[in-house]
Amino acid sequence: MITITPHQPVLIAGPTASGKSALALAIAQAQGGVIVNADALQVFAGWRILTARPDDADLALAPHALYGHVPFEAPYSAGHWLRDVTPFLSGDTRPIIVGGTGLNFHALTQGLAEIPATPDALRAKANQIALPDLLGDLDAMTRGRIDTQNRMRVQRAWEVQRATGKSLAAWQDETPPPLLPADRAICITMDATKDWLNDRITRRFDLMLQAGALDEAQAMLPNWNPAFQSSKAIGAPELIAHLQGHLTLEAARDAAIIASRQYAKRQRTWFRSKQKDWHHIAADGADLSATLRFAPDPDH
Repeated sequence: MITITPHQPVLIAGPTASGKSALALAIAQAQGGVIVNADALQVFAGWRILTARPDDADLALAPHALYGHVPFEAPYSAGHWLRDVTPFLSGDTRPIIVGGTGLNFHALTQGLAEIPATPDALRAKANQIALPDLLGDLDAMTRGRIDTQNRMRVQRAWEVQRATGKSLAAWQDETPPPLLPADRAICITMDATKDWLNDRITRRFDLMLQAGALDEAQAMLPNWNPAFQSSKAIGAPELIAHLQGHLTLEAARDAAIIASRQYAKRQRTWFRSKQKDWHHIAADGADLSATLRFAPDPDH
């Protein structure tokens, strides 16, 4: 049984479509608090449906923060997110921090090295280099710490090494103290079996299409640039390819669902490896009332 106290920060992580946002909303409605986004793509404007940002009905039920506040063409890193989340850690309202980006939670609870920004010219060069070549240039220690299948992470490590002359692993070893150590928060990971989650992913993407995801892509088409970080939203490249005449809608749908399942697999691997000491809750049909207990507010 996990006891949720009214004033202690809550961190909720888990793979895409595992029910994280619903749990955060349930906690906020039961005890109050502001739901703070920790997802690397939900911060961007322009892809509200495809990134599963809270809809107007959810926004009306509890305060939400750090959703859609970054221009779609802007860069945004874990360092940017840490700066944005800092005010919510010392305010009067308890933060309920929720998302699927493990790196953000790791930076929050373990600390993040202050690495200088990558020059635009170097990033443009990196964009043209194949993933195996980027990976081959990294030192063994850095390769052992990152998801080598995640191009964004590999390219970031390559850029850091080229821009600073020091490996990402070396920078990480100089990490300052964390803003919110895990022992000062209630840390929850939503666990989900592969088959249950794959079915949820399929049904959710179909619901996104019904909700207007293709219209959203059409609105973004004039400004489409695959190099934008926001363009990594799962389903965005596939729907844009359909609108450009390269894929049928059915093929775009199937490709987006496969990409989402692959992403969820990487997320599950990360959370199993990095968040072993967190509370783990079965997302697939579990009775949360038998798992969570909401403690009363001693001030009322």
